[in-house]
Amino acid sequence: MKLDAIFFAAHPDDAELSCGGTIAKMTQDGKKIGIIDLTKGELGTRGNPELRTKESEVATKLLKIDTRENLGFKDGFFENDFHHKLRLIQVIRKYQPSLALINAPFDRHPDHGRAAELVREACFLSGLTKIETFDENNKTQIAWRPLQVFNYIQDHFLVPSFVIDITPFFELKLESIKAYGSQFYNPIKTDEPETYISTEKYLDVVIARARTFGHMIGVEYGEGYIVPNPVKLNSPLDWVEN
Repeated sequence: MKLDAIFFAAHPDDAELSCGGTIAKMTQDGKKIGIIDLTKGELGTRGNPELRTKESEVATKLLKIDTRENLGFKDGFFENDFHHKLRLIQVIRKYQPSLALINAPFDRHPDHGRAAELVREACFLSGLTKIETFDENNKTQIAWRPLQVFNYIQDHFLVPSFVIDITPFFELKLESIKAYGSQFYNPIKTDEPETYISTEKYLDVVIARARTFGHMIGVEYGEGYIVPNPVKLNSPLDWVEN
């Protein structure tokens, strides 16, 4: 299946937290969207990998994502090395996305910046014909490089290069986040310890961030992205809304 865009995420829930509104908007527009989770988030204080998988399946259905894979990299300890790059190259060539959206370039969680660097390099290397990879049927894959790679913004506040209006999809974004009930605020109390992201106040921060990005472009809610490389335009008017 060829995809229009892949959202790469160090952990299940990264994409929903940062891009849930954008994903919902793109799927409603008929775009083919995938999420590739690098790890199962097994080092998370609350929950466990099996529960996290079930939660991600719920979020996937809510956002109507076309395909989602988990690569099973080691949470907290995956490296930017040959093995991990080659696995990502196989995935990029499998789905041939026009656009790759990746973790923040640096953030509170060290996995985020490391994942961003790893995936960005894999996107470039995937376009080199002398790197040989094979699909599930042991057939040689053709080289493929996404046309653009954008970073999404996560915990640290970074100034966005552009902001997507997600106002009509914000409630769906919140619903997809709350699908991860083991991680985020849940009024049903458990014996598990509270964490940085499990309190009700953390969801207030998510809402405030979306309002801040929305304010930047004159709408109610937004999601911000960083463009590390120049974007090709045919005319300055390409940036102007019709």
